[in-house]
Amino acid sequence: MPQTPSLVAMFDSGTFNRNFYQSKEESCCELYYQDNTLLSGSLEALIQHLVPSVDYYPDRTYIFTFLLSSRLFIHPFELMAKVCHVCVEQQRLNESGNDKSHMKKIAPKILQLLTEWTETFPYDFRDERMMRNLKDTAHLVTHGEEIYRKNVQQIIQNLIRKLAALSQYEELIAKLNAQSTDRMAILKSKPQSIQRDIISVCSDPYTLAQQLTHVELERLSYIGPEEFVQAFVQKDPLDSNENRFSDRKKTRNLEAYVEWFNRLSYLVATEICMPVKKKHRARIIEFFIDVARECFNIGNFNSLMAIISGMNMSPVSRLKKTWAKVKTAKFDILEHQMDPSSNFYNYRTALRGAAQRSLTAHSNREKIVIPFCSLLIKDIYFLNEGCTSRLPNGHVNFEKFWELAKQVSEFMAWKQVDCPFEKDRKILHYVLTAPIFSEDALYLASYENESPENHIEKDRWKTLRSALLGRV
Repeated sequence: MPQTPSLVAMFDSGTFNRNFYQSKEESCCELYYQDNTLLSGSLEALIQHLVPSVDYYPDRTYIFTFLLSSRLFIHPFELMAKVCHVCVEQQRLNESGNDKSHMKKIAPKILQLLTEWTETFPYDFRDERMMRNLKDTAHLVTHGEEIYRKNVQQIIQNLIRKLAALSQYEELIAKLNAQSTDRMAILKSKPQSIQRDIISVCSDPYTLAQQLTHVELERLSYIGPEEFVQAFVQKDPLDSNENRFSDRKKTRNLEAYVEWFNRLSYLVATEICMPVKKKHRARIIEFFIDVARECFNIGNFNSLMAIISGMNMSPVSRLKKTWAKVKTAKFDILEHQMDPSSNFYNYRTALRGAAQRSLTAHSNREKIVIPFCSLLIKDIYFLNEGCTSRLPNGHVNFEKFWELAKQVSEFMAWKQVDCPFEKDRKILHYVLTAPIFSEDALYLASYENESPENHIEKDRWKTLRSALLGRV
């Protein structure tokens, strides 16, 4: 199979603009173009445009964009059934008598479409209906030909392998969460039983930044591109099926990634608030500042922001005597880089620089770009909210979905990078399972370390001591 440029490169070069004059005649009347760019179309015409024919194969950017966005209007298993139906109709129109050559000509193209679908959106096929429609479509086009049958087997085997890996990952996440909960219960009942802190496990900031990058890239790799669309799915006004709306809202891997960000923020705050000695707390703050700086240098912006968020939590920021012992110049620089003013202008500039470096990289180390995930989700949310998905004439607003696909395709390239750093299982286990305090527990630890400064803090301290420690 010939090498093709990445989706990111194709979107950036505007390849999709030039290729869409190849549209099939039967759907042209319901597809609207401007300067050879597809801007809108009826859902049925867009589906027709997805299905290959003897002399036509859709552009890769169109396949990705339509499969990504179509789920706002139609469930993937229904789309697969319609693709199969269009194939049947093409066969009926093009074959007469005993002439069965048409499907033999089109079979490789249909199988290529199925390959792209299963490789890019494998989680669609966790739905049994989807898997059944995949097999029906594949059976239709193979016509008992051995070479095509082997292709279908390969497609399904690769798909099953990906889905099995996802199931193992979800089991691992559940196990890690359970271990963290168990260790928190031990900490509550026997505080002295867990004496370790992060520095006793890993005293080198660069090594910890590398291990955080391992966690980030693993969790990124399991996020399906469709989850960014499904996170904001709203009921299509032209669709009366309520069940279909709730069925499409599947974002568990994206949610697990956001939970990891929150865990890291709270871990940082817990590690700072736990030590009794002021000197120890200051040392841990300076350690995390160095870890954050190493994350920035690596291109791991998500861990960087999680660490900054943890250090900016009120229970940490109020520790004035502790911060007085900290050299904050490096922290001030990092905060400036992640400053939210002007819509995170400084961060976006740094992200563009990392993305540019990634495009010309010769090693996985240079390819690493881990975006601040919450801001990426926010950007996609505002893109979705700021433009209508349906035009007044009922057409799908494809201009909106080009932009959506461009953003998500960039993420797709970043999540496929293999982490170049050596794994340290001891550090990873600590980072993923060490007990973390709740917000109330953090405030209590903060007040115990540095006394409340006003009546509001004193009242809260008394309330927390009573609730969490059973003391007055």
